[in-house]
Amino acid sequence: MDNLKTAVIAYIIIINLAAYIFCAADKIKAKLHRRRISEVFLLALAAAGGSLGMLCSMLVFRHKTQKPKFTVTVPLLLLAHAALCYWLFVRSGLL
Repeated sequence: MDNLKTAVIAYIIIINLAAYIFCAADKIKAKLHRRRISEVFLLALAAAGGSLGMLCSMLVFRHKTQKPKFTVTVPLLLLAHAALCYWLFVRSGLL
C-alpha cells in the first residue's frame, strides 16, 4: 500500500511539474516567435493530472488566459482531479 501511495504522489508531482514547464516553455516560444507547443498537448497534460501545474503556469506567465478552451477546461479539470484525489486518499483510505 505504501508503494502505491508513493507512486501516486510521485505521478501527481511529476505531471504537474511537466504541465507547468511546458506551459511556460510555450509562452517563451510565443514571445520569441518560435514553433509553439500544441494546445492539444497542453490540454492533454492538464487532463492527465497536471491541471494544477497548468493553472499555476497560466496565471504566473499570463499565458492562455484569453482562451476559453483553457480558462474553462483547466479549472474544471482541477475540480475533477481534486475530487479524485479526495476519493483516492481519504475515502479509500490510501492516506
